[in-house]
Amino acid sequence: MNLLETSLNLNTHQAVVTPEMQQHTEVVASPNPAVGVASIPAPTYLGGAICVGLIGMLAVAAQAAGLKEKRVTSRNDTGASSTQLPLTVRIEQNILYITLARPALLNAINLEMAELLQQHLIAARQNSAVRAIVITGKGRAFCSGGDLKFAVQANPDTPGDSFLALTAVLHQCVEEIRTMPKPVIASVNGVAAGAGLFLALACDLRVMAKSAYLKQSNTSYGLATPAGGTFTLPRLVGIGRAMEIIMLDQPINAKSAHKLGLVNQIVPHYTLATDTQALATRVAQMPIETLGHMKQLVNQSFYHTLNEQLAIERQTMAICANSNEGREGLSAFLQKRHPSYR
Repeated sequence: MNLLETSLNLNTHQAVVTPEMQQHTEVVASPNPAVGVASIPAPTYLGGAICVGLIGMLAVAAQAAGLKEKRVTSRNDTGASSTQLPLTVRIEQNILYITLARPALLNAINLEMAELLQQHLIAARQNSAVRAIVITGKGRAFCSGGDLKFAVQANPDTPGDSFLALTAVLHQCVEEIRTMPKPVIASVNGVAAGAGLFLALACDLRVMAKSAYLKQSNTSYGLATPAGGTFTLPRLVGIGRAMEIIMLDQPINAKSAHKLGLVNQIVPHYTLATDTQALATRVAQMPIETLGHMKQLVNQSFYHTLNEQLAIERQTMAICANSNEGREGLSAFLQKRHPSYR
């Protein structure tokens, strides 16, 4: 059961764990290269283990939770099984679109989804064709948080072990987003709750449908907030508001979310996709390496004194000015033309 099943009275699907781990990251690509769609190589698997440089840590965590090399097969109401991927990706016009795709469970995060998300974030970091990333959800939810039913079924006596395994991967995803030297945008198409809320808050920019809402959720179920929630939330809204959100766990509508600074834009649901694409296209046209440096500066500012930050800004200014992007920007300024960074 995910965090919102009780309040929304959903008919959830029974989760069945099978021992197979197959290669299962297929990229949706346009057959017409003229529209600017590129494909990403599928993440590499070796013996069922994910090769991302974290094999040792994740294997230990997953083994402790009884989740190592397991894949969830959802069953529909007729009992038929489905192995539909919990996450899909595509690239259009240098923008990577990542869609969380477990709509029957409001895109609740299980281990497989977290692993795929981590893999594609790592691939996006290394892929020079990707200049911006958009994360959204399929169906009527962005993401309802961690899949609690999956966690409890995997370890009925010690569900905490399941969360240790899941957050070992999910928290790496948050780190990838926060350190990604490219803009990451959350397109909040529906409810974002629990880890889903904090996944959105980890992104650089957030566009939210007016019909969507946010909910902290975890504390109402006796759980701590994951996915960097205690890091991002007070930095966005202040400690007082953060504690209010954590302790009262009231739903936050789009208008309130915008007023609090939790999202950057609120738009009608029917224009969310096009408005998000327009924003992603805009940032993709910016000097991406420069934006990466600025993102790093902002993140580091919380740990530096003013003098330390000034010194780093000085050095970063020189680095950017000497880069290809800096040279192009300066030439465009002197020649009184628009710069081109692609």
